[in-house]
Amino acid sequence: MRKTLLATALLSTIATAHAADVPDRLDPVVVTASRFATPLDEVLAPVTVIAREDIERLQPLDVQDLLAGLPGVALSSTGGLGQQTSLFMRGTNSSHTLVLVDGVRVGTVGAGLPAYEQLPVEQIDRIEVVRGPRSAVYGSDAIGGVIQIFTRHGDMGQAPAPTFSLTGGSHGYAAGQAGLSGGTTHGWYNASLGGQYTSGINACRVGAAAAFAGCFTDEPDRDAYRTYNGALSGGYRWDDGTELTGSWLRSKGDIDYDGDFQNVTRRSQQVAGAKLAFDATTGWRMSLSVGQNQDRADNYLDGPDKTLDAVNYGVDRARVGYLYSKRNQASWQNDFTLAANQVLTAGVDYQQEKLESDTAYLADSRNNTGAFALYRGVYGPHELELSARHEHNTQFGNHTTGSAAYGFRFGNGMKVTASYGTAFHAPTFNDEFYPYGAPVNLDPERSRTAELGLSARPGVWSWAVSAYTTEVDDLIGFDANFLPINVSKARIRGLEGQAGADVDGWHLRGYLTFQQPENRDTGAQKDNLLARRPRRIGRVDIDKDLGAFTLGGSMNAAGYSYDDAANTRRLGGYATADLRVTWHVDADWSVQARVANVADKRYETAAYYNQLGRTCYLTLRYSPMR
Repeated sequence: MRKTLLATALLSTIATAHAADVPDRLDPVVVTASRFATPLDEVLAPVTVIAREDIERLQPLDVQDLLAGLPGVALSSTGGLGQQTSLFMRGTNSSHTLVLVDGVRVGTVGAGLPAYEQLPVEQIDRIEVVRGPRSAVYGSDAIGGVIQIFTRHGDMGQAPAPTFSLTGGSHGYAAGQAGLSGGTTHGWYNASLGGQYTSGINACRVGAAAAFAGCFTDEPDRDAYRTYNGALSGGYRWDDGTELTGSWLRSKGDIDYDGDFQNVTRRSQQVAGAKLAFDATTGWRMSLSVGQNQDRADNYLDGPDKTLDAVNYGVDRARVGYLYSKRNQASWQNDFTLAANQVLTAGVDYQQEKLESDTAYLADSRNNTGAFALYRGVYGPHELELSARHEHNTQFGNHTTGSAAYGFRFGNGMKVTASYGTAFHAPTFNDEFYPYGAPVNLDPERSRTAELGLSARPGVWSWAVSAYTTEVDDLIGFDANFLPINVSKARIRGLEGQAGADVDGWHLRGYLTFQQPENRDTGAQKDNLLARRPRRIGRVDIDKDLGAFTLGGSMNAAGYSYDDAANTRRLGGYATADLRVTWHVDADWSVQARVANVADKRYETAAYYNQLGRTCYLTLRYSPMR
């Protein structure tokens, strides 16, 4: 209770803060919440935006560094850099967050999870995190929320501008990125190449095999990670407003890990998309887009060229296991301007999912078609948003979802919002068929979420608080034999807040989450916490510009959680602190240093899997201002 009161007092203090001499600023535009550009101040869903300047200031090594501690976000990792990461948005399952890269859905068809650890952070321009159900807008998977990553791009009229970064650090860490962007009167382009390597840490600690948990083996070695990436994007805009854009991003690398049957994965992840948008008539904007996401994992034992099984000991062979998935996507969207401050969006999405594997799946392909409509209107201080979607899945049939949101803006700029939405998640191929091939006949997961919010942007400050409750029927979990099952019901209640400001050389960000993700089944696990989801999460980022230097630090904290549904293996709470400094040599060149986990805190987000202790990094960066 004291912590809750303290958090409420802190947010109230921030809410009343006001700075004189407020500078002019452009309101950020958010695309992800409603599929069309909307000023951040007018979005009715809770949103967090991470801009490119935030990325360069925070000096993250990966996407997880950026997302950790954000409202509603809990992360679980099976080791150090490059190891598999799961993200739990608002206490829902790791497959309940839809991830988009430049508008294209990403994630394996088999497990339904994106490889967060392989998304190159230096290729990112900004990230939009939208919390709450968005199935009525995007279809399956968006129960907890949507994360959209926008890759870097050039600007029209921009002279060719190179970018460059080189980083070295602890555990043999080395990373480099080089790119070139620019534009013409009507077009723009960007191209970039990069790579990352670390000798790593021991991913899974001794004792896991005896405890029949974690990696089920004892391999006290360093688990290295090496990857490289490439990106291309470009666009052209004609005088009549017609615009054609395209993007491509690929990453590929080797991940060492601890396991009995294989301990090296060579994984590649690729996403590509193109979009044509034009004005069909006055007040009618039409867009046609296509995209494809490919994900491939080839598994090896003791290296990518050899196996050590009893029959072929030491003999060169190909892989000992593989999984290849492909998702083809297409969308037709129409934005109608009905009147001033009134927009109707309607369209159709299509998906085709396929997989190939050395493991037999009873089914290896399915199609999905969704028709959607969204209305948004602003009537003086009143804001209204209504959305609905009908989905047909060739494996799981028909599903209809919807949402309604209302906002009222007071004369002092404060806004109150209320919303209700439904969502669903179709079981993945792994849920249905892996590892034994026979279907387990799961039902799709269905959710209902009610939410209240309060937000304002007084002066240079911005703050927002949301309270919500989500009920999920037929939540997918695992039984004692590690087979997927439908849990009858789960309930998640939460309170989250965020606040920030950029004033007088200070860059301040704060995030808080209080949640209660509970199993509401009638069995022995009733009222247990859902696995790997802490009830309390917080983060604070503070940076200060001091002439040619920027000094800063972050603190991330999470409360305890449990590694299993039975709540028998407790994961202790933890808090870590980072320190950083940037020396701005001139307008384009900078030298950066970062010490992560300064106190060398030992903690686990998955039982028996080690996390990085104290690490140090040094970066040389060339990034000309646009």
